[in-house]
Amino acid sequence: MITGGATGIGLAAAKRFIEEGAFVFIFGRRREALDAALAKLGPEVRAIKGSVSELGDLDRLYAAVKAERGSLDIVFANAGAGSQLALGKITPEHIDETFDTNVKGTIFTIQQALPLMGKGGSIILTGSSAGTTGAPGMTAYSASKAAVRNLARTWAEDLKGTGIRVNVLSPGATATELAKAALGEEGQKIYASLTPLQRMAEPSEIGAVAAFLASSDSSFMTGSEVAVDGGLAQL
Repeated sequence: MITGGATGIGLAAAKRFIEEGAFVFIFGRRREALDAALAKLGPEVRAIKGSVSELGDLDRLYAAVKAERGSLDIVFANAGAGSQLALGKITPEHIDETFDTNVKGTIFTIQQALPLMGKGGSIILTGSSAGTTGAPGMTAYSASKAAVRNLARTWAEDLKGTGIRVNVLSPGATATELAKAALGEEGQKIYASLTPLQRMAEPSEIGAVAAFLASSDSSFMTGSEVAVDGGLAQL
């Protein structure tokens, strides 16, 4: 199951999971984006509309999963929100919007999934290079992603003995459709220049690492963070 699975990194991960033989539930807020994703992904996917910050929507999601499949092997908590607001202009509403999705939404996405998961299950949380390095004007977003990193550390302890693993996938700048529209051509060049690889990631490159963390190839990994950021936060 993938939250934020209709576009960008989530859509790329869904495509890769299906190629690897998985049946995938995607969860997102926009019906038109979900419908478009369904058309691209084919019959091995179900789409459910809702928000990770609304507990009733999560209840509907997991009721549908239980009714159709009975259990969950993988949860990719990928839904996220973030916008730029400089220190001195930050509002309570801005903090609430960011933390409701990135922290509260992640917590309840995983908490409500656990009754459907068992030994061998894999939880993947979407972090960010900004959670390590910080990012100018991104106070709330950077802090929320640092919190996500610590959720994985804490939950690795909480899940001892269950056979369920939890890891963080932390992308850097990724050339999603949303990022391209927000940054424009010049902005994309600037972000590309910040990495040793001198480019932005393709969503498929992030999806490939999500597939690795979902698979038995990463069976001895838990509480870890995998940076897929072109070296941005590593130097």
